[in-house]
This record gives sequence, structure tokens and C-alpha cells, in this order.
Amino acid sequence: MASKGNTTLNKGIPSVKDAFVVIVKTEWNAPIVNKLEAGAKKILKANNIACKTITVPGAFEIPFAVKNHYAYSKIVPDAYISLGTIIRGDTPHFDYVCKAVTDGVLQLNLSLDSPVIFGVLTLENEQQAWDRLGGIHGHKGEEAAVTAIKMIALNRKLK
Repeated sequence: MASKGNTTLNKGIPSVKDAFVVIVKTEWNAPIVNKLEAGAKKILKANNIACKTITVPGAFEIPFAVKNHYAYSKIVPDAYISLGTIIRGDTPHFDYVCKAVTDGVLQLNLSLDSPVIFGVLTLENEQQAWDRLGGIHGHKGEEAAVTAIKMIALNRKLK
């Protein structure tokens, strides 16, 4: 069972200067994902952090886009935020996609110098998405942005 959101997450957001974040979001489930993106951008803007969005067809493609952006972009971002929504259907497709995206983001975090935040909702039904977009479970797009800011600060401190 999920908790009712991290009520302490928004406390103590560190100040990071000259930060740049790339959001990688999916086209699939666009009404939900666009709200995740809006929440993330709201937090980034409030903290004076520049961002850009890359759109991919589905969640499975997120790790590819992050990897290639990191490898070929002239400006390496301070963090990536992956946003998507995977809703269980009648086939095992849900399990395969969830595992692949989770493993892909994990591998990126172990190999890149920029943190990759996991903002992909893995849900049983659409109502659970709305509960995580400002409902009883908080706003997961906003939480992903706060996590990115905290990881940027940590990464800079460790370097």
C-alpha cells in the first residue's frame, strides 16, 4: 500500500544555482503525463531552474532518450526527470514494461554523472493516477522535481 505522499519532501529544498534539468516524458497517457510535467515545471520554475522537455512514445523509450541525450547533447544537464504512466491491462505487458523502465533508469543512475529521477507512475487503474496528481497521494510530478533539486545539490556536494 502506498503512503499518502512524502509530507516532508518539500521541506528544506536546497538552493542550487545555474541548474538545468531535462524532463523526458511519454506521449502515452498524455492527459496524466502532462499534469506530471506541469507539476515538475512549477517546482523547477519556483526554484529558478531551467528545464527542457523531450517527448518519447512510451515509457520503454525513456532510458534510450536519456542515454542518447547525455551522450550527444552539447549541454549536459544537472539531472533528468523521467515522467510516464503505465497502467495495468489484461496482459503481462505491464510487468515487462515496468521492469524494463525501472531497470533502465537504475542502469542510467549507475553509469551517468547526472541523476535520473524516476517519475514513472506504475498503476493498477487510472484513478490511482489522479490520486497522485494532487490527490490523497500528493503530486508526483512536483515530488520528482524536488527530488531532482535535492540530488543536484547532493551531486555537487559530493564532487
